[in-house]
Amino acid sequence: HQPRVTGSHRPARSLHTQSFQMLSVAALPSLSLATATVAPRTVARAAAPQMGFGKAELAALAKEQNPIIGFYDPMGLSDLDLWGQGEEASIAWLRHAEIKHGRIAMAGFVGFIAHSNGIRFPFPGPQSAVEAGLSAPDVWDAIPFIAKLQIIGTIGIFEHISEDKNFLAADGMTHYMRGGKPGYMPTFNANVHPCPLNLWDPFGFTKNLSAEQKAKKLNAEVNNGRLAMIGLFGFISAACVPGSVPALDGVIPAYSGDVMAPFLPAGPDVSFWTVGKLW
Repeated sequence: HQPRVTGSHRPARSLHTQSFQMLSVAALPSLSLATATVAPRTVARAAAPQMGFGKAELAALAKEQNPIIGFYDPMGLSDLDLWGQGEEASIAWLRHAEIKHGRIAMAGFVGFIAHSNGIRFPFPGPQSAVEAGLSAPDVWDAIPFIAKLQIIGTIGIFEHISEDKNFLAADGMTHYMRGGKPGYMPTFNANVHPCPLNLWDPFGFTKNLSAEQKAKKLNAEVNNGRLAMIGLFGFISAACVPGSVPALDGVIPAYSGDVMAPFLPAGPDVSFWTVGKLW
């Protein structure tokens, strides 16, 4: 038999055990407070904007732009949810990007033809900083470095204006990912400095067109931009890889540089503002 332990005959607890229990009890409020402090918080995400132009509308627009090919999206870009903004905002971003790149490609296509054929202004000017007879990619390489920075800086300013909510609001518009028009370039009405002309349609040739006429012209612009992107890369391929575009053999001058390295070479290290070197 084991003796029963009663009353004062219970085994005494060690000082260490008593101290530990007292500390544990005293620490409970602090532990509860710490748990409440580090508990993960649920951050509410803003609802995706509803603009009424989703994948179904995109497919209809594609058929309108090209009745033969219609809607063609092998990479599934129209199903992307970019930055958690929802399908419609993502489609608006992709449409705006295509329109913008098409416009740049059209300008580049015409510029490539002009430089490849030695077309220049007949009077002295900034173009005098580059010698005549260079191919289109060689012209960029020969531009002074400070001039390249000015070109890129100017493009950055226009890019900012096209995205800025204040410039858009001055025209009564909103951002294209918030229900605005993809491809819309704001006027300079919100600019702190007076500007007599706008970048888009400076002479107001399209201001009296109806919404249907503008939509038709935008579809034509998109198609022209797509062709220009293909054509410009055809020129670049023919220049960098002779024989890659048989139809352009002997037409496009060869280029030995790197078209994907815009600052290699950086260009002549001369001052663009020195009148004697320009004129």
